Amino acid sequence: FRYLSRVIKKQTFKITHTVILLCITLIFIIKNMLSIILQQLGLPSPIHAGEVPIEHYIYLSIILFSIGVLGVLTRRNIIILFMCIEIMLNAVNLLLVALSNYHSDASAQVFVFFVMLVAAAEATIGLSIIVMLFRNNPTTDVELWKRLKN
Repeated sequence: FRYLSRVIKKQTFKITHTVILLCITLIFIIKNMLSIILQQLGLPSPIHAGEVPIEHYIYLSIILFSIGVLGVLTRRNIIILFMCIEIMLNAVNLLLVALSNYHSDASAQVFVFFVMLVAAAEATIGLSIIVMLFRNNPTTDVELWKRLKN
């Protein structure tokens, strides 16, 4: 258990990046909802003054998703694999929110909120399973845990 806690402490920096991405996505959702409410009321929106083009969000989502895929394919630490999956989910969320803002439709933003809830539940259950497996096999290497199939 001490080894696992040291590994988690080392990964705190990467977990912080995931939390920052989640916060940016939530801020973007709130900004878009405020913009849509102001538009529905017929008020001018101060938010659209210096809007970032949709292409920048698409490029950022592609980069984040690629980093996540590369991490899943190349890393062997189970905790890093979970973080890479979270990065991929956040990339998809960012793209959904950006496209929702581009088309002025808030339905995708509601979907993103539920995806974030499922991702949080997945991380909680996944980490609890890792802790339970770590008690029997004190390693975080995925290759050694493949023996549990039989």
